[in-house]
Amino acid sequence: MNKVLIIAAHPDDDILGCAGLMSKYRGQVEFRVIFIAEGSSCRFSKEQIHEEDILNVIKERNSFGVKALKLLGVENYNFFDLPCGRLDQVAIIDINKIIEKEIQNFQPDTIFTHSLEDTNNDHMIVHRSTQMATRPGSETFVEKIYTYEVLSSSEWRFTHTFSPNYFESLSKEDIRNKWLAFSEYESEIKGFPYPRSEEGIISLAKYRGMQSANTYAEAFKLIRQIIK
Repeated sequence: MNKVLIIAAHPDDDILGCAGLMSKYRGQVEFRVIFIAEGSSCRFSKEQIHEEDILNVIKERNSFGVKALKLLGVENYNFFDLPCGRLDQVAIIDINKIIEKEIQNFQPDTIFTHSLEDTNNDHMIVHRSTQMATRPGSETFVEKIYTYEVLSSSEWRFTHTFSPNYFESLSKEDIRNKWLAFSEYESEIKGFPYPRSEEGIISLAKYRGMQSANTYAEAFKLIRQIIK
């Protein structure tokens, strides 16, 4: 990996899915993170989402996203602020074009995106859109595409589970950095056994570590690879 594009539906998905990876390769890999939707308006009615108070909540969450990424040494990002929880009301071609433009401008060799096995519909739509935006012949520099898991979404779809086939071993410091970055999102944290807790993040890292003969790990699924 030299240039990695992380495609997230909402601010915090990137941290839950890839913060260990970003910590591990800090200073070695060039990361860019893009957020397709904002992460707050789904908690309000459709009539409320354009109110000034709601827009301020969205801006605040985006600021948490910036702080979280800076803790990991990532300062290359963009927020597109499509409506949270309502990506199914956006023409998928419009989402495709956002991703296609980002790929053309950044020219990553590796992409990380959401899993199709998630319970969150926005996540599934971003996955589908990434697949369409990277269909063979649409670009020449993307060599690998991975999906990542998101706590409180990936593990809660009981009929279709996230099945990783690639693991990144992580240090205790990487896991600590992941938790510190996620801690910027105070509204998303609850006590264990809620997955989005310090113990939840550590437990998943230990479980993926056991699967891969490591103390800690993040798990991914390689869904496409081009050998050049």
